[in-house]
Amino acid sequence: MFLAVRAARRSAGRCRGFWRSSVREEASRFSVEMQQTLPLNRLTPAELRLLIRQKDSRIGTTSGLAYGFQQANLLILPSRLANDFEDFCHRNPAPLPLLYRSKPGETSCPPLAGGADVRTDVSQYCVYEEGRLVKTISSLQSYSPLSSSPDVMSEMVSFYLGCSFGFEGKLKEAGVPVRNVEQGRNVSMYRTSISCIPAGAFHCHLVVTMRPVPAALLDTAVEVTHLNPLAHGAPVHIGDAALLGIQDLSKPDYGDQVDLQPGDVPVFWACGVTSIEAVLCSKPPLAFSHSPGHMFLTDIPDSPDSTIAASDITNTPRLKPSPELMPLCFPISQNPLLYSLASKAAVERIRQLEMIIGEDPGQRGIRALFVQDELLRSCLALSHSSSVAITTGFPTHYMHSPPDETDGPPGAIAIATMLLSLGKDVTLLTDRRAVEMTGAMVDEAVRTGVLKAAIPVVTFEGSGPEAAQNFLCHHGDTSKPRFDHLVAIERSGRAEDGNYYNMRGINIKHLVDPIDDLFIAARTISGVSTTGIGDGGNELGMGKVKQQVKSLMPMGEVVACDVPADFAITAGVSNWGGYAVACGLYLLHTCPSHRRYLRKGLGQEAAPTSEQLQDWSSCLPSVEKEETFLSTLVRLGIRSGKTGNLGMEVDGLTFHPTHSSLISRLLEATLGSAQIS
Repeated sequence: MFLAVRAARRSAGRCRGFWRSSVREEASRFSVEMQQTLPLNRLTPAELRLLIRQKDSRIGTTSGLAYGFQQANLLILPSRLANDFEDFCHRNPAPLPLLYRSKPGETSCPPLAGGADVRTDVSQYCVYEEGRLVKTISSLQSYSPLSSSPDVMSEMVSFYLGCSFGFEGKLKEAGVPVRNVEQGRNVSMYRTSISCIPAGAFHCHLVVTMRPVPAALLDTAVEVTHLNPLAHGAPVHIGDAALLGIQDLSKPDYGDQVDLQPGDVPVFWACGVTSIEAVLCSKPPLAFSHSPGHMFLTDIPDSPDSTIAASDITNTPRLKPSPELMPLCFPISQNPLLYSLASKAAVERIRQLEMIIGEDPGQRGIRALFVQDELLRSCLALSHSSSVAITTGFPTHYMHSPPDETDGPPGAIAIATMLLSLGKDVTLLTDRRAVEMTGAMVDEAVRTGVLKAAIPVVTFEGSGPEAAQNFLCHHGDTSKPRFDHLVAIERSGRAEDGNYYNMRGINIKHLVDPIDDLFIAARTISGVSTTGIGDGGNELGMGKVKQQVKSLMPMGEVVACDVPADFAITAGVSNWGGYAVACGLYLLHTCPSHRRYLRKGLGQEAAPTSEQLQDWSSCLPSVEKEETFLSTLVRLGIRSGKTGNLGMEVDGLTFHPTHSSLISRLLEATLGSAQIS
């Protein structure tokens, strides 16, 4: 039913009895003089519960108290609703980590705290009738009287849910400032626009806590909290509150305003006050809860071990979270501010992909343009996207018809088919001169199974920022972008002088539509990110590494693209960058840490279904699919970039063995050699 009690029931009864009696003896020795002289933050949970029971006026909110121990949210419901609420907890594990469910009428919680009484051991309770908060009280004893009056509590079930106060001590030990404690305030809590997964009678929006964290300490904060899943685990959002539907951080729905200091980033954890929202939305006839911030103090340690052992009295073998699943934090957008999470294991694999595509068999010196983790950040941003426009086409062979090269379209289609499999909307953006050819290319890719489904092919022929804004946004409204990510792969990029050059320094501007304007406009539109993939520095998006191109690449002063992308992926051949993006997206969507972050900790699904895995893996690039698509390009008259040959080669490198071998290596890094057919 729940991890804590399951582990506790395995412990020896004699040991448990000894521990309970020890707690009682400790409490009995706790003199009035000690209560008055010892600082509250030095007292044990048992001592603090005794003070709460005695209505000690010094104890209000419990943030900053009982460091080293878990704290718990409390919800008490009629027994007929208990199964529904337990199901609601299991469906929404991040906000509602279930520590213990009592029996009807049970006022103690043996696995969590010795000698505790749920009616008296919280400093302030809320009473709800038909979903309305009717009062706050300091005790529930009046609801289980000794007289002949009805004993309401005998028909109630208590739920103890993990609380983020349980990780504040570990944050402080790790050097992460806990701003709400520093400022002497309750933590800020906000109702979001994100719906929890309903169960039976229960439904509501997710509630989150916000703690400001210095940007340099984000990884530390993520690691510390990941190791404490009973206290909500790792954050569910890092960055702009508006992305959660929170309009004003200065106006929390619960708790107090907590001020950010210079260099702080707002970090949001799922919050157990979600259970109170469930009461407000679902309207049970009677319910009790803790008052937000006034938590129940348990005797469970706040260490990773407590995810298995209910308390330190058990001798249960203790399992620790896998280091490979430890999330790492990466910034992926400044407008709006957004960070994303991925496990160490996924990050290492994507970095391996990045090293593979950085090889330079054509000896073009592309390693000089390499920026670590551009592939990773682009994949993370694409993973958060919903609508992506992809553009390609480099008319380097201006003397031929068509003038395009075989580098670019295969990588674009590889990205597109993986995005489609992940449920994203995808549009292919091309030059007016190439519409018919691009449409034929897409149709053949669908027919041969290279592309998962048909995608729209569109053009942008306008000029200037206003035309670009109107194209990117519905009715030109920057609050309503049509696309949230633009990808350019082996796409001619505008140089400083406004012209477009191939690597031989020939101006091909007459063959190129001003799609660069879209990338320029995207920099001023909140929520639109851009990726550029190139192998020489004259491709759209490579303006991010313009200085390196100018100083290190042949004819760099002339051909260097002046238009940057947020992420500039460099590869020995641009197609390889497209293949790596597809593989990186697969790795992220099979990464538990990243999937949890995308879902905001909601949903029971721990891993993709077998059907999803089969679909995603079938949409990865493969030697067979890429060879088939290259054959299509050759039939359409598209030539190799470096040599102009009309044959099975890209950038002067034959498909076998160069490209086929690299594709196999990318698949092995993604799936493992045992899964490569």
